Amino acid sequence: MKHLLSMEHLSTKEIYDLITTASEYKSGKRELPQFSTKYVSNLFFENSTRTKCSFEVAEQKLGLNLVNFETSTSSVQKGESLYDTCKTLESVGADLLVIRHPQIAYYKELDHLNIPIANAGDGSGQHPTQSLLDIMTIYEEYGSFKNLNVLICGDIKNSRVARSNYQSLTALGANVMFSSPKEWVDDTLEAPYVNIDDVINQVDIVMLLRVQHERHSIAGEANFAAEEYHQQYGLTQARYDKLKEEAIVMHPAPVNRDVEIKSELVEAPKSRIFKQMENGMYLRMAVVSALLQ
Repeated sequence: MKHLLSMEHLSTKEIYDLITTASEYKSGKRELPQFSTKYVSNLFFENSTRTKCSFEVAEQKLGLNLVNFETSTSSVQKGESLYDTCKTLESVGADLLVIRHPQIAYYKELDHLNIPIANAGDGSGQHPTQSLLDIMTIYEEYGSFKNLNVLICGDIKNSRVARSNYQSLTALGANVMFSSPKEWVDDTLEAPYVNIDDVINQVDIVMLLRVQHERHSIAGEANFAAEEYHQQYGLTQARYDKLKEEAIVMHPAPVNRDVEIKSELVEAPKSRIFKQMENGMYLRMAVVSALLQ
């Protein structure tokens, strides 16, 4: 695997290979490779906790040397382009770049780099490692994706998670549905839009999406009614109680408690939210290993 840019660039075999490797790292069935002579730099042009920290832990567990990069103290503040920043890091010896950037498909400008790139999120485009860790979490539960009913609720239009998971889960055989306010409908994705209450007792996975205030301007956002949104599109206690016994609840986080999901349900028995975070570290270990080997 030369780069990890989007789920569209991964074959089904590559997806299964990555989640198998991550699962074996997690269980201890596969020895961790060590890259003590390799250097990695994490370029995060957007704020991040889970993705950035799990990449850093994954890299350190694999013995990599971290080249510190902070946008606030870099030449980005002097107007340096993304390409020139990346080319500089390549020139001083970085073997891998992990990049999160607000520009959709920023990686198209980096064709002339000679080192691998792991996309840690490009605007509202793709978030492949999030999709892969979600896939890993689902696979742990069900062992298959065929005919699973997946409901993704919330800010579809601005969510790279929705886009990545729709493409990957559909390719793996799952049935993906969306539930969203009309302002956040994405007409470029072909999944059907449904009323959450019409299907909540039929789905195998309900995936809540964060309301992304930083990516859109909600009409009258200053008066955004969190409780109203929660009642119409969130996972309330009543909806949770209607879920099938074996159904699971997911969220890419950070969670707006009592908006996308009732606060008490974040760690409810059906919730896999923190399991997703744990799996993310192992999955990113698998991605880094695949890019460096």
